[in-house]
Amino acid sequence: MPTSTCSARPSAGTRPLPTIVWVHGGAWVSGHRRDVANYARVLAGQGFTVVAVGYSIAPGQGYPVPVRQVNTALGYLVREAARLGVDPARLVLAGDSAGAHIVAQVANAVAVPSYAKAVGLTPVIAREQLRGLLLHCGAYDAAQAKLDGAFGGFLRTVFWSYSGSKDFQSAPAFETASVRRYVTEAFPPSFITAGNGDPLEGQSRSMAETLVAKGVQVDSLFFLADQTPALPHEYQFNLDDAPGRLALERSLEFLRRVTAP
Repeated sequence: MPTSTCSARPSAGTRPLPTIVWVHGGAWVSGHRRDVANYARVLAGQGFTVVAVGYSIAPGQGYPVPVRQVNTALGYLVREAARLGVDPARLVLAGDSAGAHIVAQVANAVAVPSYAKAVGLTPVIAREQLRGLLLHCGAYDAAQAKLDGAFGGFLRTVFWSYSGSKDFQSAPAFETASVRRYVTEAFPPSFITAGNGDPLEGQSRSMAETLVAKGVQVDSLFFLADQTPALPHEYQFNLDDAPGRLALERSLEFLRRVTAP
C-alpha cells in the first residue's frame, strides 16, 4: 500500500500543536494506521496533533522501504503544517512494535548523517525539530532476536520476509536495520517501555541501556519479572488495566516535557 496518513487533534482551536507522528506495528508484515486510531484520539485529547502513518508491508515491500516512506511522510506534514495543525518545530516520533523500530531508524538518520547515508535516506527535518521518541515494545537489533522457544518460528518468518534473506542476521543489506548498534549521543530523548511477558522485552531494555550509556535522555518503564499476570506484547494499548494506564500517564509526562516551548 502507498504511504498514507490520518490525523486527530483537539476539537477546539486552530493553532499549531506539538505533533506526535505514530507508526503502527504488525511485525513489518501486517497492520494498518487504523489500528492506532483510538489511542491517537486519546493522545489528541491531551493537547496534541496526532498523525498515524501507513507504510508498505512485507513481503510486497521490504527493508528499508518503510523507513524511507515515513521520512517522506514527515516531509508532507511539514509542508502542510498550517493546514493540519502541526507545529513543525515540536515533532515527536512514536511507534509500537515494528513501528518503534522504524521510527528509531528515522530518528537516528535525522541525528547521524553517516547513518542516513547508509540507509539511503535524506532526512526532511532537522534534528532540532525532533523533540523526542515514544518507543513501545520494539525490536532494535536483529542479533538479539530469540529464534528458539515459542516465538522463534514466527520471528524467523517475519525477519526473513522483511529483510529478504533467510540468513537475516548476517545479511549485509540488513545490517543497518540493527539501529541499536548505530545510535550516538545525538539520538533524541526517548520514552521506552515493554511488558515483562513480551518476547521483545530484552530488546527494549538493551536499547534503553545503550542510549543511557551514550548520554541520551531516557525515561523507561519496565516491570518486575514476577509481575502477574505477565504483561504481553503491546500491553500499553489495554487502558482497562493499571499497567496500560500507567504507560499512558508516563508517556504523557514525557511528551509534555519534551514538547514544552
